Amino acid sequence: MIAGRRWLMREAGRPLEEEAFVYDAPKAGEVTVVVAGCGVCHTDLGFFYDSVKTNHPLPLVLGHEISGRVVQTGADAKEWSGRSVIIPAVIPCGTCDLCRRGLANICRKQRMPGNDIQGGFASHITVPATGLCAVDPERLHAAGYDLAEVAVVADAVTTPYQAAVLAGITQGDVAIVIGVGGVGGYAVQIARAMGAVVVAIDVDQAKLDKLKAFGATLVLNSSEHEVRDMKKIINSFAADHGLRQTEWKIFECSGSAAGQTTAFGLLTYGAHIGVVGFTMAKTELRLSNLMAFNARMQGNWGCRPDLYQPALELVLAGKVQMKPFIKLWPLPEINAVFAAAHAHQLSERAILAP
Repeated sequence: MIAGRRWLMREAGRPLEEEAFVYDAPKAGEVTVVVAGCGVCHTDLGFFYDSVKTNHPLPLVLGHEISGRVVQTGADAKEWSGRSVIIPAVIPCGTCDLCRRGLANICRKQRMPGNDIQGGFASHITVPATGLCAVDPERLHAAGYDLAEVAVVADAVTTPYQAAVLAGITQGDVAIVIGVGGVGGYAVQIARAMGAVVVAIDVDQAKLDKLKAFGATLVLNSSEHEVRDMKKIINSFAADHGLRQTEWKIFECSGSAAGQTTAFGLLTYGAHIGVVGFTMAKTELRLSNLMAFNARMQGNWGCRPDLYQPALELVLAGKVQMKPFIKLWPLPEINAVFAAAHAHQLSERAILAP
């Protein structure tokens, strides 16, 4: 058994409570990981501030963007002993029909840290070994990162990476990313790394200006343009640069009704809309537009574990930059960090380090 500490949510809105905790030895197929870092995601804020129901009853440790080092293994997981890892944000069972057919991200037996099981805002976490992403410490150091800093690969990077894979981005595509804070900022970089020319759309001009240095060729402030005008601007931009005016890859990352309306309004012939962001708000759409444009919409839940390594490779190769978009905080400051994130006072994604 391992003595550690964790921060529990006992009820929505009530400050997270630190407690000492003894971690039992991992069972067969499980590993215990000493946490290096755990990112603060808007999903965590939804559980904490908006009373979004967790699958595991409270009290619960939140946090699903986790990196760390395996310090104890159960039977059938010995090969992970001592290794640095990123834990999938959605852990599949690995054996069901969906997993066997390459659809592990919708495995019906999946377990999400901080939702289905205890999460990563703790000194340690015990999880199934299924789908762990190995991290080479030497390559990580050579790329200029600490293990804690790649925690958000587990969601903020891999989620838009899977969305880009599902969209089938190829060299010369026009990729449009709506909402470039957090996940959307990485979506811009990933689409550019895959060969697309990227258009970034947001209401925050500072975020747009920042992304010009990280893969956005054209930026549009949606608070200054109607959707139909943005479509005309993008059409003209594509024509002027010899790019396709059809088959745009559109990624809705804002998780807002306005962003979803914008994405649908930018439909063109053969377009693909990847729905990456989440909102409880309802949006009225005319689905016949999909028929008329021979277009498609694709939801994106998490990321299949087999896509974690290629996503991490983009980071290690310098094609996706994380340093300008993250900031480490001590885990004991979790309540202050949650409050700042909820108030939109953080310009970088917070990673809490025990």
